[in-house]
Amino acid sequence: MDVLFEYSNRLIAGVGTSFTRYLYDQINWKNRLIGIVGPRGVGKTTLVLQYIKNHLDPRHTLYVTADDFYFAKHRLSEVASNFVKFGGTHFIIDEIHKYPDWSNELKLIYDYHTNLQLIFTGSSVLDIKKGSADLSRRAVLYPMQGLSFREYLLLFHKIEVPKLTLEEIVTRPSSVISVSHPLLLFADYLKTGYYPFALEPDFDIKLFQVINQTLESDIPVYADMNVSTGRKLKQLMAIVAESVPFKPNMSKIAEILSISRNNISDYLLYMEEAGMLLQLRDETHGIRGLGKVNKVYLDNTNLVYNLAYENPNKGNIRETFFLNQLRVHHQVVASKNADFKIGTMDFEIGGKNKSLKQIKTVGNGYVVKDDIESGFLNTIPLWYFGLMY
Repeated sequence: MDVLFEYSNRLIAGVGTSFTRYLYDQINWKNRLIGIVGPRGVGKTTLVLQYIKNHLDPRHTLYVTADDFYFAKHRLSEVASNFVKFGGTHFIIDEIHKYPDWSNELKLIYDYHTNLQLIFTGSSVLDIKKGSADLSRRAVLYPMQGLSFREYLLLFHKIEVPKLTLEEIVTRPSSVISVSHPLLLFADYLKTGYYPFALEPDFDIKLFQVINQTLESDIPVYADMNVSTGRKLKQLMAIVAESVPFKPNMSKIAEILSISRNNISDYLLYMEEAGMLLQLRDETHGIRGLGKVNKVYLDNTNLVYNLAYENPNKGNIRETFFLNQLRVHHQVVASKNADFKIGTMDFEIGGKNKSLKQIKTVGNGYVVKDDIESGFLNTIPLWYFGLMY
């Protein structure tokens, strides 16, 4: 196990702590089994390493990654048992979705070592309720998504902006936020600001690799798909990327991809869970999965620019941003009167010349405009909605 400790200590020592993601302060770190799930590249590994560095004793803490070659010959439960014998109290497992039979292993470790805290990260396509072991009563899952515009300003430009609630945004749209040239910064965020690794060189190449690994590895392994089916996911992603936005016609998609119509909704759901797509549903029952899918978007604007770079549609980018940012704290559904509905509020998204005609007869309607720095009455700048987490 010495090699595992050496690797763990090196990573913990090397992580920076000057910037932490929005989820860091929302997690109840006292829970004994914590899961942090999200798409590739949003910063899950950095977050757990920061927690270790800030709050735990490295002598009693072990961080491992589940795809380490060490686990080709050793089981997680074996490592946990040996770790506890040497006084271990905190066992952190990164990318657990890459470990076979992960749910049973976690259950065994949890049940046998009652004084050991377990923290794991994994792909957001994981569903612990579907694990063969009953983890749903034991684990507390925290979903994590990419950077908000507010986090981007702090991480990339050292500009600190307070968080705004939806109520504050809609009741005080004329409030002045002290950000110089917000529209220029916002345009950069839409292209390259959602993933923290955009700070590194070759962002476009790395993002394309994230897409490929998600569609060719993460989803097929989870859903027990063959290689050819994984390729169908890439074709489906391309179809969505070229649309503005995509209104699903299951029969037409089935014909294009030469697959059963009955499988398409499952594929779309897997891709949504994996952070590749967003599905906008109608307000039937208001529960994800029960409402009918109204439109399908790429998950975030960086994906739009990466996959539809020849002709990204501005309207599609605006709607994608709004839906992506608002879903963190709110349930967003399709509106009969505008683009989106949140509770009793309707939101119509557009450019700076967008008129109020669409929401004229709506009692609680708002026009959200791109390319404006401040708002007035029921007209709100689009970039304000990136300040909510």
